[in-house]
Amino acid sequence: MGKFSEFKLPLKSIPAGTQEFSYHLDKAFFVNMEDADVRDADVDVHLTVTHKNDVYDLVFHLTGTVTVACDRCLDNLELPVDTTYQVAVKYGDDYRDDADGMIEIPESDNFLNVAYMIHDTAALAIPIKHVHPLGKCNRAMSTLLKKHRAHTPGDPDAELEDELLDGIDDADTGEAQATDPRWDALRGLGSQPDGE
Repeated sequence: MGKFSEFKLPLKSIPAGTQEFSYHLDKAFFVNMEDADVRDADVDVHLTVTHKNDVYDLVFHLTGTVTVACDRCLDNLELPVDTTYQVAVKYGDDYRDDADGMIEIPESDNFLNVAYMIHDTAALAIPIKHVHPLGKCNRAMSTLLKKHRAHTPGDPDAELEDELLDGIDDADTGEAQATDPRWDALRGLGSQPDGE
């Protein structure tokens, strides 16, 4: 049995009308796809196939979570997946996927393996940037990142990133100051006696 045999859709035996199929994606699915970015997954796939006039309309709906590495601290980051992909399939002389939203497969194929369509749909649902919310990154790794980062003097982006990393450190340790020192200095001005 092949790695993706459970994803073989028996197109030729699907009668006219609507049929529904379900699949589950876990870590093994992404390992078999050789996708090193996804560390774990718990994604349910609901596939609706509508067969009408020799065209099979496939609608994939994926819901669940995937676990990837945080770009900043490399700890696990769980991301939600909720996406839909639709494609039409019909039989023809040879395999063709040059038309937008339409795939043509050879008449000799009794099955259509949908594993790669599902994988691509899941991969496109994952944001390009994987970063924990502010204050949720691994504190030790954030400190190392700040220490070893190359700085370009006067670079506003680098300065902003340093401020964000400082905020992460403060939020992680609970050491955020109760009051802003600038306000404390202003309060001190009002308490000076007149004439000074």
